Amino acid sequence: MPWSETTPMTGRKEFVLAVGSGVFSVVELCELYGVSRKTGYKWLARYEQEGFSGLEDRSRTAHRLPHRMAPEVADRILALRRRHPSWGPKKLISRLEGLDASTQWPAPSSAGDLLKRYGLVQPRRYRRRHASDGGVLTRPSQPNDVWSSDFKGQFRTRDRRYCYPLTVADGASRFILEIRALSSTEGPPVRRSFEKLFCQYGLPRVIRTDNGSPFASTGLNRLSRMTVWWTRLGIRHERTAPAHPEQNGSHERMHRTLKAETTRPPEASARIQQGRFDFFRNEFNYQRPHEALGQKTPSTLYSPSPRHYCSRPPELQYPGHFEPRRVGSNGCVFFQGRRLFLSSTLSGELVAFEEVDDGRFSLYFGPLLLARLDQRTGQLHESLPR
Repeated sequence: MPWSETTPMTGRKEFVLAVGSGVFSVVELCELYGVSRKTGYKWLARYEQEGFSGLEDRSRTAHRLPHRMAPEVADRILALRRRHPSWGPKKLISRLEGLDASTQWPAPSSAGDLLKRYGLVQPRRYRRRHASDGGVLTRPSQPNDVWSSDFKGQFRTRDRRYCYPLTVADGASRFILEIRALSSTEGPPVRRSFEKLFCQYGLPRVIRTDNGSPFASTGLNRLSRMTVWWTRLGIRHERTAPAHPEQNGSHERMHRTLKAETTRPPEASARIQQGRFDFFRNEFNYQRPHEALGQKTPSTLYSPSPRHYCSRPPELQYPGHFEPRRVGSNGCVFFQGRRLFLSSTLSGELVAFEEVDDGRFSLYFGPLLLARLDQRTGQLHESLPR
């Protein structure tokens, strides 16, 4: 005799027919068929309303999805993303909330899923992070504690002329102070750009750069004419370690966005390229939410420095026990009967010697310790290794 097969549908039919016979109570039949009272009464109610067809399995898909993104909301997210291809879900949602607080915007994760479905997100290539062997750098706690400056990689505009974008940004607020399309990295145009910034925003405590021109040289302590001028103004120059751009990580990250949004492709001329830089700077400072700032814009956190710029800074002052010397036009000083070559970048500047031991002196330019002098041999030992 073949085995009889029982399906859920067969069991439900038998259950409702048995209830209709009146032989057993509903409670007893629920125990007999191994279902709860709630389930038993559910199938009885469906049978009374729809007959045997009501005992069929139904789809478990929700009839209403309260968290489903409205088409008009999705369209606005996609439209903003297409206007700003480098903005991620957090920035997009933060910006939209600022523009329209009355709309219920989805979570950034939902916006990210939307971008993936429409192919607007590229897989990120993760790079191995390397520890830095550089020195301790100043951590900014308020605007103008640290300005960072660099040249974004040069490129040619469509008229075949080179463009060297000089960038300056505030470390605490991420506010971009300057993006200037220069024709070279020579010192005079860079100095004019910084003079304009100092007049407009005041003086920072520290300016951080790499070891390239015009911020460093091959001379004593790597001083350049630019850093000599900054020292005279009371600004400390801070260099990142060679081959360690991650020490200026926020600035390098800004450069990546700048390159993607302003130089691909380059403009027809430097003048038109400068207009594109200005548009990017305005958008970055006043519209683009920044994750490191809690999705605030840099302009909401930046304020000018209370230290005002003086085009003719006062003479450097040294303690009374220091022995000051004026550097000649040939970069040399005379000290205790010896002629010492320092650097041509220090021509006309006032340096000073401090005796620290018998026959040993420290050489200072303002607060900077440049070298140690061994009077017995006449040798200068630089304080900064090359």
